[in-house]
Amino acid sequence: MIEPFEEAQVREGAISFGVSSYGYDMRVSDEYKIFTNVHSTVIDPKKFESENFVEIKSPVVTIPPNSFALAKSVEYFRIPRSVLAVCLGKSTYARCGIICNVTPFEPEWEGTVTIEISNTTPLPAKIYSNEGICQVLFFESDEPCRISYKDKKGKYQGQRGITLPRL
Repeated sequence: MIEPFEEAQVREGAISFGVSSYGYDMRVSDEYKIFTNVHSTVIDPKKFESENFVEIKSPVVTIPPNSFALAKSVEYFRIPRSVLAVCLGKSTYARCGIICNVTPFEPEWEGTVTIEISNTTPLPAKIYSNEGICQVLFFESDEPCRISYKDKKGKYQGQRGITLPRL
């Protein structure tokens, strides 16, 4: 269901990742797309322009004040048909004004997770690659769903990188 899988929570000098009490703390990879306004454009989810961001690959990235980045998880998830997963930001980052947003992982969705990271502070903020970024909570139903994400041929099925908005 999760590859690579860390069966115990790792903390040694890192923001924790791996199995937690009731979920899994996923890691952020070293690939980022940091939004920029050098072209004075407007973000439009129906016509997203790739020139609105700068690509960075680094063990540590700094998100500018009041800015936003996209990243991807280290882990690849395969959600069972009777499970829904919800992802929440880790408290270590939240206490620094860094908010992570990830939409729910629907039943039978699979892929690497595109993570939205907002720096809500007036100061630059560091993000540490290959360390914990969000906690995934899994909710199992007593029966499989009628129509899964795979059945709907969801547009983000099987994504492997940082996936931009699709219409």
